[in-house]
Amino acid sequence: MTPDQVLSYAPCILTQEQREYYFENGFVSINNLVPEKTLSQLQETTSDFVDASRKVTQSDEKFDVGDGHSAKNPILRRLKIPDAQSDIYWKFSKGLMADVATDILGPNVVFHHSKLNFKWADKSDKVKWHQDIQFFPHTNYNVITIGCYLADTNMNNGPLAALKGSHNGDLYDQYDAKGNWSGMLSDKDAESVDMSRVEYMMGAAGSITIHNARTLHFSPSSKSSKPRPLLLNCYTSADAKPYTAHPQPTKNSYKIVRGNQVKWAMHDPRPCQIPPDWSGGYSSIYASQSGEDKT
Repeated sequence: MTPDQVLSYAPCILTQEQREYYFENGFVSINNLVPEKTLSQLQETTSDFVDASRKVTQSDEKFDVGDGHSAKNPILRRLKIPDAQSDIYWKFSKGLMADVATDILGPNVVFHHSKLNFKWADKSDKVKWHQDIQFFPHTNYNVITIGCYLADTNMNNGPLAALKGSHNGDLYDQYDAKGNWSGMLSDKDAESVDMSRVEYMMGAAGSITIHNARTLHFSPSSKSSKPRPLLLNCYTSADAKPYTAHPQPTKNSYKIVRGNQVKWAMHDPRPCQIPPDWSGGYSSIYASQSGEDKT
């Protein structure tokens, strides 16, 4: 659907002003959106998974852990596929967040994936400049990620930051000079980003961020000793169809969470870079950007 078509529908959760800001800039943040009871359930569940990660010694299909991770000092970079690991997470994905997605994508919404990223006061927790759509190309760019801060987030603990208007610009090459997938901009491209147009999306626990899959974004390292969890859910409009393998599918991938399936796909004429073949599995953006993966 086009922005004008989406905006013709009455909003469910967001204000019309917030929707218009998203379409103009490629992202928007909303403070204190998640009800306290729901937030508490998510926080408690997340704490349980951090404790569970103490039992692993290396990254696996559920946990992505950083250097120095141990039972005494857990460094959980990412909880993978949270929607498939806990009903609490999936209820949130198909509930409030799906309602938010309709305000940006229109009435017919498909769930794509979820993940839970952390910050651990370590220089390796920086997520470098990148765009999402090159990880999972679709026939059009009605693809969004909705983040929910599970802890108060400010400049001290690594907020999500995005470049205004970058969703309307070109897509970047996210392979390195040797042809390996890096999942990020080259140093040269990153240095060219106009930082005066960057917005840092901060907010209390329960605040959300929404960004388009073309939007250029990153998050700086945390300076806090406390972890900063960010629960991310990705959705597409039903008229956006994937044309590469899903990086990490679950039983919930491609489920219609609002509205109905559609009879016609919409094709955006703008090109999209093709990622590696993910059918053999996928680790995480941390592994790609740090060079742990060479694909």
